[in-house]
Amino acid sequence: MKAATRTVVSGALLGLGIATFVDETIFHQLLHWHHFYDRAGSTAGLVSDGVLHGISWFATVAALFMLADLRRRGEFVARRWWGAVLAGAGAFQLYDGTVQHKLFRLHQIRYDVEIAPYDWVWNIVAIMLLAAGLAMLLRSPRNAGDRDAGPREAGPGQSRAGDAGPWATGSRRSRAGDAGV
Repeated sequence: MKAATRTVVSGALLGLGIATFVDETIFHQLLHWHHFYDRAGSTAGLVSDGVLHGISWFATVAALFMLADLRRRGEFVARRWWGAVLAGAGAFQLYDGTVQHKLFRLHQIRYDVEIAPYDWVWNIVAIMLLAAGLAMLLRSPRNAGDRDAGPREAGPGQSRAGDAGPWATGSRRSRAGDAGV
């Protein structure tokens, strides 16, 4: 898997983990508004919450391992990663609000109240997170080396501004490994 893809996967997994954590903590446990599965009683609801919590935990741990690997290899692109975090959180929340709440009717945000305002707020926040994340992804460099592109990018036979090192002599061909490439 390429670094650009691993960056997006890592960020999206963490976004999913964060959105699930917030949902679980606030709406499931503190407010007691719903469980992940509310169609078979409180015992099944608690078990389903535990399964959801376990999945979100593994997504978070996997995301952080991938992030550590990206940083170790020098392939981390912060803007791309944060964009993926926002997009992942927004995508999960939008999926939850549309597919799980309305299509499958696994649960609602809240019961015994007029649900429409809650649904609107839930889905609008999801769309805002998703749009902000996608905008950041589209405006971010794909790879760590790409962030230096632009005015500092050198043409053939020219040295880049960032190449000043023990091999820099003003000629690109003087570096080992650059000849003819």
